[in-house]
Amino acid sequence: MKRACDFFRAALCCAAWVGAATLVRAETQAPGAVSNPILFVTQFPIPGDFMTIGSVFGNHFADTERVGRGGDLYIRYPDGMLRNLTQEAGFGVASGFQGANSIAVRDPAVHWSGTKAIFSMVVGAPQQYARPPLYWQLYEVTGLERGATVRITKVAKQPEDYNNIEPSYASNGEVLFVSDRPRDGARHLYPQLDEYESKPTVTGVWRLDPVGGALTLLQHAPSGSARPFVDRSGRIVFTRWDHLQRDQQNDAPEVYGTFNYSGEGPGTVPTTDRSEVFPESRIASPGLNRFAINLFLPWQINQDGTEEETLNHVGRHELQSYFTRTFTDDANLRDFTFSPTSQPNAKPIENLLQIREDPSEPGRYLGVDAREFETHASGQLIAIRAPQGSDGGETTVEYLTPRVTYCCGENVPENTGHYRNPLPLTDGSLVAVHTAYRGNAQNTGTRPQPRTPYDFRLKLLTRSGDSFVPAQTLTPGISKSVSYYDPDVLVSYDGPFWELSPVEVVARPAPPDRVFVLGAPERQAFALENADEQAFRTYLRDRGLGVVVVRNATARDRADKQQPYNLRVPGGVSTTGASGRIYDIAHLQFFQADQIRGLGGTQSPTAGRRALAQVLHDPVAVAANIPSPAGPAGSAPIFEDGSVAMYVPTRRAMTWQTTSPEGTPVVRERYWLTLQPGEIRACDGCHGVNARNQAGQPPATNTPLAFRAMLARWRDGNGDAIFASGFEG
Repeated sequence: MKRACDFFRAALCCAAWVGAATLVRAETQAPGAVSNPILFVTQFPIPGDFMTIGSVFGNHFADTERVGRGGDLYIRYPDGMLRNLTQEAGFGVASGFQGANSIAVRDPAVHWSGTKAIFSMVVGAPQQYARPPLYWQLYEVTGLERGATVRITKVAKQPEDYNNIEPSYASNGEVLFVSDRPRDGARHLYPQLDEYESKPTVTGVWRLDPVGGALTLLQHAPSGSARPFVDRSGRIVFTRWDHLQRDQQNDAPEVYGTFNYSGEGPGTVPTTDRSEVFPESRIASPGLNRFAINLFLPWQINQDGTEEETLNHVGRHELQSYFTRTFTDDANLRDFTFSPTSQPNAKPIENLLQIREDPSEPGRYLGVDAREFETHASGQLIAIRAPQGSDGGETTVEYLTPRVTYCCGENVPENTGHYRNPLPLTDGSLVAVHTAYRGNAQNTGTRPQPRTPYDFRLKLLTRSGDSFVPAQTLTPGISKSVSYYDPDVLVSYDGPFWELSPVEVVARPAPPDRVFVLGAPERQAFALENADEQAFRTYLRDRGLGVVVVRNATARDRADKQQPYNLRVPGGVSTTGASGRIYDIAHLQFFQADQIRGLGGTQSPTAGRRALAQVLHDPVAVAANIPSPAGPAGSAPIFEDGSVAMYVPTRRAMTWQTTSPEGTPVVRERYWLTLQPGEIRACDGCHGVNARNQAGQPPATNTPLAFRAMLARWRDGNGDAIFASGFEG
């Protein structure tokens, strides 16, 4: 103990030194660097970057192999004074061995009032060789004002035995967060495995009422979502990992032991089947390219989970640099290559992580474009402009740091290091986490005594020419001497901790809670069929159903030349963008994300299951839908005006594809979408149109005949085979 206290005479290590330490730190700071307090966390610097605390994905584990112990929640005041809030509130071990009372912290977010904040914390560490269950849980902190008494309390009624991370506040003060709780709470499905490495992942965006206890899955993500927050317009903005492709582990079943369970239910068992049905294969075949997708895009939903879509419907065509066409035997289709001369955005990116809205410009979002591995989710600082209501096709990207900071170029003078956690402040300045190190993640020490060249520090940035560069470090460095079991080896570390996840402590007006409004064509369908919208929504909510409506499945955004865009409904509407081959489409086939893919072999399966796209079979949805014997299983007919209407299950990821009259796939959806009970989700086309479709026409506004047919059937008391007898239309 004497050695630890000697080492930390000028740091926050022993309780008796807290006041003196903060005063010493205050004297070393340059006051006035920022005008409001900044809340941030310190984190044990873990060298590895695969599914550890700093990784792009799989960073939600709370065990000591992936997140060290000894970090704290800090606040920095404008004059530079630091306070260790967790230590003041009696949490954590100041120095030395990190045992049962040790902590790690992450992800602070400030309430609209500016008087409290929410964050995640794990309490405890294992004894040697022990592996007790440890989970990130949500906590609130008050007493942020200088001189106030700090209190930290656990958020009530949250899922107890799951990892709850990256919280923020809804407009009414309820809690938004991501969690690895299974979609429906079924423990035998835990953990959900991602669609890439088949590793445990979080399941989506959740909402919690800590008073009443209501817990709602707002958005189901088969590979995971990250960092939801409410922007100035009232929509929840977050990053989602999109990886809707077939299972790459299934390419080598002898290695990974892939198999399908007989279903999702608690009594389901492993089978010898390992088939997959959607999307197309990862292996090229005559006339068909292999299909793979792997990106982190910005997404949005309303605060009740409705209207999920990419932010302003921006996507690969606006942001990415290259991807391939589907069919190789159609001269109209082409590989996509980014062209700054033919589209509004002149600067492509690969991913958008750690999104934060600029308080000075609503609809401008800062983030990080980083590689999946090797940089602890740090890379290039970027910004996109996507204000509420703007056209996704007009989204533009700013490079805030040189493009070379995204990736590599250790010997390139323009590479100023790696950045993460951008924080635009209300006074117009910019803070970020930065390291001057430009190489890949590595352990320059040993397992018992790890070291990493990544020295993440909180810094004020300033503009130099066309880019921002570090101008001032906001702390003198926060060091600790700690040890803990990982759990087999005693890990010891004596040095500076990472400074991560800064947020500004300032009061802000709570944004409006956006209300979903049904589009005019669908409202017209209700009027024409003399059907009551609210009664229909009640019918849907009572059964846990939503409705997908497509106005014209032959219409596609003009930018998408990678899938067929000369489309025709036999005997009905057609939309073409070029001469040449025309595809007949007759059905829209739906798929639901079922956690049925297992690993490790049928005899001793490993824990958890991956989601696979399975033909729609939810019994309530199937019973409610109009039978379509001419189409493939799980499909709805495309009407002569190009419209489709289908009942689908809710709070479960869904996807779909158009098919020929014979059931052959034509155009495949590339993303999962989640609906909420009672939601009527209307799309103008098969690939939603931003400004113009492939024929140069605006988005479809026809009153969909398929939806009228659905409403007429419901109105006449034939809503579904299960509940019709008790329904009065």
